[in-house]
Formats: sequence, structure tokens, C-alpha cells
Amino acid sequence: MIANDVKITPQLVAEHGLKPDEYQRILDLIGREPTLTELGIFSAMWNEHCSYKSSKKWLRTLPTTGPRVICGPGENAGVVDIGDGQAIIFKMESHNHPSYIEPYQGAATGVGGILRDVFTMGARPIAALNALRFGAPEHPRTRHVVSGVVAGVGGYGNSFGVPTIGGEVNFDESYNGNCLVNAFAAGLADTDKIFYSEAKGVGLPIVYLGSKTGRDGIHGATMASAEFDKDTEEKRPTVQIGDPFSEKLLLEACLELMATGAVIAIQDMGAAGLTCSAVEMGAKGDLGVELDLDKVPCREEGMTAYEMMLSESQERMLMVLDPAKEKQAEAVFHKWGLDFAVVGYTTDDLRFRIKRHGEVMADLPIKELGDQAPEYDRPWVPTPKPAALASADVAAPNDISEVLVKIVGLPDMASRRWVWEQYDHLIQGNTAIGPGGDAAVIRIGDGPKALAFTLDVSPRYCAADPQEGGKQAVAECWRNLTAVGAEPLAATDNLNFGNPEKPDIMGQFVGCIQGIGEACRALDFPIVSGNVSLYNETNGKGILPTPAIGGVGLLPDIASRMTVAFKANGEAIIVIGETKGHLGQSIYARDILGRRGAEAPPPVDLAVERRNGDFIRTEIRAGNLTAVHDASDGGLFITLAEMAMASGIGATFQAPKDLPLHAWAFGEDQARYVVTLPETTVKSFLDRAARAGVSASRIGATGGNELTLAGSNPISLTRLKAAHEGWFPAYMAAPDLLDA
Repeated sequence: MIANDVKITPQLVAEHGLKPDEYQRILDLIGREPTLTELGIFSAMWNEHCSYKSSKKWLRTLPTTGPRVICGPGENAGVVDIGDGQAIIFKMESHNHPSYIEPYQGAATGVGGILRDVFTMGARPIAALNALRFGAPEHPRTRHVVSGVVAGVGGYGNSFGVPTIGGEVNFDESYNGNCLVNAFAAGLADTDKIFYSEAKGVGLPIVYLGSKTGRDGIHGATMASAEFDKDTEEKRPTVQIGDPFSEKLLLEACLELMATGAVIAIQDMGAAGLTCSAVEMGAKGDLGVELDLDKVPCREEGMTAYEMMLSESQERMLMVLDPAKEKQAEAVFHKWGLDFAVVGYTTDDLRFRIKRHGEVMADLPIKELGDQAPEYDRPWVPTPKPAALASADVAAPNDISEVLVKIVGLPDMASRRWVWEQYDHLIQGNTAIGPGGDAAVIRIGDGPKALAFTLDVSPRYCAADPQEGGKQAVAECWRNLTAVGAEPLAATDNLNFGNPEKPDIMGQFVGCIQGIGEACRALDFPIVSGNVSLYNETNGKGILPTPAIGGVGLLPDIASRMTVAFKANGEAIIVIGETKGHLGQSIYARDILGRRGAEAPPPVDLAVERRNGDFIRTEIRAGNLTAVHDASDGGLFITLAEMAMASGIGATFQAPKDLPLHAWAFGEDQARYVVTLPETTVKSFLDRAARAGVSASRIGATGGNELTLAGSNPISLTRLKAAHEGWFPAYMAAPDLLDA
């Protein structure tokens, strides 16, 4: 007999984020009215965050396989072979809604969750990154959210002991009521010691591991699948509370237990907690699951079955264990001071059965909980293709040098040192290139191999032309890995969009997916894991489409790694790739001229991207270059300024006569790199570029302590660096607007 003492009303169904037709689907599936616990389980499993019901159709179009891919999407994280019996395991996930409601804990538990996704597969985490997007700096809540999110990321990562080595921070008014916190983590594992979530075997113990269950995070996944409104603050109780020190213990206990051979399947308790982890383990293995909630360790009195099944308390795992090694496993967890409890068994009846105080609180078909979740082919309309912006139609500045100083001090272009200095990016002792460059680099053990990591997307490009924006996000990620000398291996994505029930928003999503897929196929850069975050809207206004791409690359020899900093005076500066002066959607057009219209972003020629990148990587590994930086936001003048500021060495250079000076300086044409090399090797380098079909042109030389562009006033590096480094500390030191 199933216990049901709560009447299921239309209002209750709506409060669980289920539409009337979805509730009818539940009734048809189980042939009766669900219990409250069952309604909660369906709500958790069928919400957007867990079921991907609006995005599945399009996600299937992405390339997910390749010669190095061991495991693509569908597991806790993607797995890629890096040779020598090792694999890199990585993923990116969002914690957007919780981070706006409670910035510190939302960001902290986002970091904790992505770390668990990695080590639940048997990997020891070696790197963390994050892509953060906040509202306009002048918005009264932005500074508060920035402060809390950055502190949360650092507080969890630093305490856990993983280096936070890179990422992105950007501002835009579209994020005023809905910040984005996308957390990335990567770990190393042996290819023959990777653990999966598929349960195997009937009658085997299901074991609860880690911290106790509380009432924090209840309905967190459902809340993450809804728009924000005037009642947002009331959702604060759905934000989880993290404990990085407990997670560190959980990591060590899990890895020790895995080494014993006791683990048959493992799943971390993330979104939807015990519900999602138990259902996924059983359904993947074509097994049923029976849980006795009286056995679940709780930290609060009187918790109901409903609360326990939907709690998203942190630092918890669920495992299926070899019963012969149960005592050994228990001893490992008790040694680390963590809970270990047999809470159920696998069954052969394909049912998901929950008991509490001797009563059956839920009895559902386990496969249908996941497999029969609604899947929508949402109506969509393509974003109209915008017209290109002719450089002749863009006003030239009176003093181009003053514009450069202004751009390097803009909120979106200023140094992020204030942020990354709060992160420990050197812990574990393997960081070879930290934050601030094109990609971060981590040494693998004693070397010589290393791994490169980066996160990229330009939301303004995606809003103007989703397909080109999606292509550009992948291409820039691929370029950044190439710029340090790494072979791009694979990517993860975090697709952040507004309400998919609006055809124009769904059109943005479809366009970006099409662009991402096209670029990944052209660049042999498969998507092996990821996350979709929809309903990022507040009072009906959506965020900019923000499909963040996280990439991983391999360096065979860390000694060949390349950085952005000029290395010496008197070296030649060469631009790889054609400069046509594309100013549409550029930082110059948007932030200096105030143009925020639907002008076309720079087009992405994937064949040229591939050709130029392969050439650059070959030259780096041959030891022919001394510095490399990809040209992206802000254009060539900004790229050169960043290289000079990173080194303290100036440069003198000249633009070609066939382009307006401001178009050459600030145009954001794609597939470009700025490189330096000794004067004596310039001719042979240009000859090799010509033979490879790569556009290469010398523009100047390094030297001095100023940047001098012919036709403009010289700028001292001291002044430039003061502008670049000054904005963020000054902004964060100002009085909190919430207190004004």
C-alpha cells in the first residue's frame, strides 16, 4: 500500500514546475494519482535542468566522438585519452540561479558539484576554471554579486586544494537579474581505472557516502529551471550549503575505496540529490532500486521522505558495492570520518521503490522516470541575419591612442587580477601558466607532457548572429589552446539561454548549436560533456545567449609552451591572418561609439582557422617563435598592448595604408595571431607561411617602454598599465550601492 496523505491539486502541480499536460502524462504512466513524494520525484526528474527536455533534440546534432574520446556525454564527465595510459576527465556546469540568490554559497557549491563530477569517475582534480557574467557595473546589486561569487569560488577551491587557473569575467545589463556562474573542473585518471554510474547486478548493496542529509537545496533543480521574478529572494532556502573540507575528505575516501576494487557503480548526488543519483544508476543498468530512507544519515530531525529525496545537501555520493567488500569499504569511510550507510539494494523488477517508517512512499517505473520524460521540439524562429557594418561608416577617433587607454580600462577589458588573486592558482605545484594569458597550462606529474585549459564565448556576437557566434566561441577556444602550443583535444559546453518557450530565444539556441557543431566538426574538436541552463530570465527579460565553450589541449613537451609576453627588445612583430577591419559588434563600436545595434559580428572561416592554427602550432613546437597571442576582443591594438603590458617591453608598429587606421587597430577579424621572433629569422618564417598558404605580415618591432603606432601619439606602458589594472580594484573598493 502506498502512503498518500496529501491531495494533489493543480496549484501543487504548478508549484512543482509541471505543466498540466505533463501531469497528465504522469497519471497515464502510473495509472493513479501520485503521492506527494512521487510528485516531487517526477518534478525533479522532469525539470529542464535534469531532463534537457527542450534541448535534447539539438544536443544530439553535436559531434561527440573522436580517436581520443573514451567517454562522451551521458556520464558525470567526459573522458579523453592523453596517452601513456592516462586520461583527462572534465566537464563544465552552471550554478546560475543559486549564485544570484545567495552569491557565496551558490558559487561555492557550483565549484563543489563540478569537482564531484570529476572525482566520482576516479580522477584526481588538477584544475578548476570559471566563466562569470554579471550585470552592468552601475546596477545596485552587481558589486554585491561579484564580491560574493568570487569569494565563493575562491573559498571552496582554495580550501579543497585545487588550483583555479583561468576563466572569464564579463559585465552586461542583460545579467542584471540573473548572473551566470559556469564552473569547470578537470582531473587525471588511469584509463583502466575509470568508474561509471551504471549499476550492475541484482541484490547488491546501495551505499550512501559522505555528509549527512539536511533540508538545504530542496527543489534546487526545479528552481534552476524557472525564471526569476519579484519573489526571487524567497527562493533563498533552495540554495545549498557547501563544506570544502568535507569534500576533500570525500575525495580521498572515494579514491582509496576505488583502489580496493569494491566499487561497481558510483554517482554523485548533485541536482535532485538522492532521486536523480539512484534513478540514473538503476535505469542505466536496467535494474530496479529499493531505498529505505530510515537508513539515510540525516542532520535534521523529522525529515520526510519528500524532503530527503529532494534535498541537495552537498558532499554526498551513492555507490553500488561488491557485497564481499562491504566491511572493507565501511572501514575506509569511517577512517576519513564520513558517513557510510547501506540504504538499499538493486532489484530485478525495474521499479523505483522508496520506503520510510515501514511505509511505501513511492513506487514508480524506473526507466520511464528518465526515458519517458517529456521531450519537446520547441517552435523556433531564426534570428534575422544582420547587415555588415562598413568600416567607412564608423567614426574615426580624434586620438586613437587615447581610445586605446580607454578600452584597456573598460569593465569588460580591464585586468581581472583582482579576481584571480583571490584564487590559489599554484597549489599542487604544477601550474606552468596561470591566469591572464590565452590558456592556462598544468604540468602532468614530472612532465614532459602538460595540459592546457581555456573558456570562451562572446555573447554579443551570439546575440547578433547565433550561428556565427557559436562558431566563433569554438574557434576562439581552439585558438587559445593553439596559442600556447597545445593540440586541441576536446571541449565541454555550458549553454546559457533565456526562456526556450519563446520562439526567438529557441532560435538563438538552435543557431548557436548549429554554429558550435559546424566548428567542432571542422576543427576535430568534439564536445564530450556539458550542461544546458535555460530560463535565465528576470521579469520576462532574458540574458544574452551565452554558450560558453571549455577546451582542453595537450602539449607533448611543456618546455615548448608559449606565453603572450614580449621576450626581448629588437624582435620582429608579425600578424598571422588577414586584417580587413571588421568593426561590427567590436568593443570599439559598442563601448566607444555606443553602437549596440544588430550589426553582423566578424565572420568565421573555419578552413582558415584550421590552416592558420596548425601553422602556428608547428612553428611553436619547432622553437621558431618567442611570443604568441591570439587577436580577439578589441582588435590588434589591444592585442599588442596586452603583450607589452605582460612584459614591460614596448613596441613600434605601423598599419597598412589600405585600411582606415581605427579599423586596422580595433577591427575584430578572426583567425589571427600576433607573434614575435628574432629579426634574423623573419624571411624564412614568412617563406614558410607563404608555402602553407597562411597570410603573414610584418608590422613592427619590440623595444622601449612605449607603444607607438605610426600616425598616433606614443603611450607609455606605465600609463597603459595603470588604466588596465585600476578599474577592478577601484570598482570593488567603492561603497556598496545596495547600502546607498
